Amino acid sequence: MPVSVPDHPAYPVGLRLAGRRVLVLGGGTVAQRRLPALLAAGADVRLIAPEVTPSVQAMAEAGELRWEPRGYRAGDLADAWYALIATDDPAVNAAASAEAESARVWCVRSDDAEAATAWTPATGRSEGVTVAVLTGRDPRRSAAVRDAVVEGLRDGTLTAPRHRGRTAGVALVGGGPGDPDLITVRGRRLLAEADVVIADRLGPRDLLDELPPHVEIIDAAKIPYGRAMAQEAINRALIEHAKAGRSVVRLKGGDPYVFGRGMEEVQALAEAGIPVTVVPGISSAISVPAAAGIPVTHRGVAHEFTVVSGHMAPDNPGSLVDWAALAGLRGTLVLLMAVERIGAIADTLIRHGRPAGTPVAVVQEGTMAAQRRVDATLATVADRVAEEEIRPPAVIVVGEVVAVAGGGEDGAGER
Repeated sequence: MPVSVPDHPAYPVGLRLAGRRVLVLGGGTVAQRRLPALLAAGADVRLIAPEVTPSVQAMAEAGELRWEPRGYRAGDLADAWYALIATDDPAVNAAASAEAESARVWCVRSDDAEAATAWTPATGRSEGVTVAVLTGRDPRRSAAVRDAVVEGLRDGTLTAPRHRGRTAGVALVGGGPGDPDLITVRGRRLLAEADVVIADRLGPRDLLDELPPHVEIIDAAKIPYGRAMAQEAINRALIEHAKAGRSVVRLKGGDPYVFGRGMEEVQALAEAGIPVTVVPGISSAISVPAAAGIPVTHRGVAHEFTVVSGHMAPDNPGSLVDWAALAGLRGTLVLLMAVERIGAIADTLIRHGRPAGTPVAVVQEGTMAAQRRVDATLATVADRVAEEEIRPPAVIVVGEVVAVAGGGEDGAGER
């Protein structure tokens, strides 16, 4: 068997394994780590091992690969294009490696890289780009370089503009609750590639300062009780810029489809024949309570949570909320856009049977530097909101989960 020469670097190549036989010997943690990438490449995986990990067994039972529960036998490499040898028996590994060499099958060995004819690079992917790094005998360095490149591609700090296949359109991006670190990696990458950004007030505004000077930023803020860009004007701006051949990001707070009017914008763009990519975001309904130490569900306390818009009072004829039914629930209520009407909402819930002493937490500017939490009960929340001069944006949590971590009106009070 030829001995590899350290002075000669490995020749990097991308193997197209779709429909081609790949032999994997060993069903332990090494195989468990490598199998998903082989399956994603479409390889016809034949796994030989007396025992496998539960995760590998699940892959076999799902029909993703063929598992033969036995040890290695001479001839197992027949018809293979590529082999991964990862048993815990050095003699078996050597014998299988020798067969691979004789059959001219490229072979990776987990126990002896120098005896292998192929090395597995540290690999990562970001939106159609595969990054593979080899640094010889230093796999940790390979992984560190891989991670740095992939992270840069994902968050936009490493720019790699598309030159082929780039089409104008709109990305509807949920920016999360406000903290710039809580936007999804895909959302951040699309933001870095944008020509135009139409941004809400509640989006991660700190990220706008990182955009290149050529990026046009349009303020689509809707300030409660104040200035606002009409939805029709937002729709027109999205359509006009996309039709002009620009890559447009509509940056919204939270998730576009959770009281974000995202579907209205998607429908307007669809009618104009403009392609739309929807990128979900972390909803403030879950993330803001979590940032304030409140789980929306907790074993033995709440088995459900309901997210409700409070932008209309309970007695408003246009309200679609069944407040009487909500009052009868035992779980958590998360109220968005409810600061102005919390008094009427609390009175309605009490009138329909929710106990007046139910704990309530009001979290203002959740996940941001100015975040603060005010605790109350249904009976006292309206007065507490007025006393503390709470202003939007704020998320209001109603239910026993408020007291799980020691909150509630008898607990911490304002934080």
